[in-house]
Order: sequence, then structure tokens, then C-alpha cells
Amino acid sequence: MNATVLYTILSLTTLGIIAAVILYFVAKRFKVYEDPLIDTVEAALPGSNCGGCGYAGCRNLAENLVKSASMDSLFCPVGGNETMSKIAALLGRNAVAQDPRVAVLRCNGTCEFRPKINHYDGADSCAIVSALYSGETGCQYGCAGFADCVVVCKFDALHMDPFTDLPVVDEDKCTSCGACVKACPKNLFELRKRWKGNKKIYVACMNEDKGGIARKNCSVACIGCSKCFKVCPFDAIVMNNNLAFIDSVKCRLCRKCVTECPTNSIIETGFPVRKPKEETVMADAGEKAGQEVKVSENNIPGKENVK
Repeated sequence: MNATVLYTILSLTTLGIIAAVILYFVAKRFKVYEDPLIDTVEAALPGSNCGGCGYAGCRNLAENLVKSASMDSLFCPVGGNETMSKIAALLGRNAVAQDPRVAVLRCNGTCEFRPKINHYDGADSCAIVSALYSGETGCQYGCAGFADCVVVCKFDALHMDPFTDLPVVDEDKCTSCGACVKACPKNLFELRKRWKGNKKIYVACMNEDKGGIARKNCSVACIGCSKCFKVCPFDAIVMNNNLAFIDSVKCRLCRKCVTECPTNSIIETGFPVRKPKEETVMADAGEKAGQEVKVSENNIPGKENVK
């Protein structure tokens, strides 16, 4: 073998060994210790990496759960209270239970109530449409209908209704991760308290225009009349910028505001169908008449035991 080639091989081998030894000691010196509990906590999380907790993913949340002194501000909406209780047991801490929530669309401006006045011909994106102009209808606050929220939902809990051109939330699949809330450029999605039986009462409108203008552009728009605000016995409704808002925590589902709203902008779901007022009055009158007959029978001599 040529001496030059031999010296080259030996030199490169020596340099490789020296570099390996240096890297070994550097790695030892700057080694980052990672708590093994992080892996355990991450395994207890759903692994959806949806970002609903406010962190980049389940791994990032697990790191903060292990390192933080308290779990008060840390919560996984997908796993819910059950998952957080398991993690609290692993860490020897107390978990703060939170009310389950569900996403709702605060817009009921279907084609029937909010007719189109122009046609958009461009990229199918709510974000792009909202950045360019007010939209295809006279209401600049309403849903653009290009399904940005459906695209970002990782749980198949959103789909577009072909008849209304509005997104529909599948409450059984919704995990309240908040992805739709972040994706909607018009802030139409809200995470509200989930009541038993999927009962909900909320104002399905975000139009801040004055009453006449809002009603002209959408027949079911909130006109800021404050009638719902005045009848609410629980102080659950606030008025701001010509718009009513119902606090889902304070609301007790009495439904007084629903019947008071002149434009039907307040939506109620999960409740039994209301009986027409005339039918209800007749039923009450019949029941009262029955009671009167019962009393008169009990007053007949010899009929003391009639029930």
C-alpha cells in the first residue's frame, strides 16, 4: 500500500476518534435532564395534539403539567375532567373540575333570512373573503360559508349544511378544542356551557349595526331592542354595541328571553316543542273546570267519599 494513502487513513481515523471523544464529553457536560413523569403524563392525555389546551401539543402540555406547581390554569378540553383527575393522581395534586363546553355558531343568517346581493368568484376561504370585502350579503358580520372551520376540525364535528350554507356542529363529536373559534375570521364561534340533553339558549347573531340596518340585511338579526335583557331574572343577558349576549354560566334556561325576542334571533335547542298559546289556555281552562266539578261533587250529600 502507498505510504501516502496509509498516512491519510491513519490521520482520518485518529481525527474521528478524537472528535468522538470530545463529543461524548460535551454531551455528558450539557446533557438535559427530562423528568420521566412527562412521558407518563403524555401517555394519559388523548394524543390529539389539537392545541385546545393553549399549548403546541400534548407533549408540551405534559411538560407544563409536570413543571407547574398548580393545575388550576391547565386543562385538556378533549380529555375533560376524567383525564385531568387521572393526571392529578399521577402528580399528587388536585384538579379543578370545569363545566363541559360545546361550540355554537352565533349566526342564523341562512339564504332564507339573509339573501345574497352579489357573487364572489375567488379562493374558497373565509379568511380571504373577509380580508377582501364584507361578503356576498348585506351583513358584514355573518358567516361567509367557505368552511374554514370545517377544515381545521380534527374530530369531524363540523360539516356544511348544503341547504343553509352554514356550518353545523355535531355536539356528540365536539370536544370544545376551540379550533373553529380560532379559524373563524368573524369570531362567530363560541364555546358555551354544555347542559344536560344538549340544551342551549344563545343569541345567534353578531351584527352590531343599528336595529333598522341589521333587520334590513337579515330578518333574524338582533336589533338591540333590550327586551330579552329586561325579562331575564338571572342577569344573564348583557347589551353591548346594539347586540345582546347570553352568559351560558349565569343562564338557567328559563326561556323567557326566547319568547320575548321579536326577531327570533335567540335560539333554543334541546327543549320540548312549545305548545301554541291558544292550546295551552284551553288546556288550563279545562283543567280548572274539572277541579270545579270535583269540588261540587264532594259537596253533594251522601257523596263525601267521592274522589
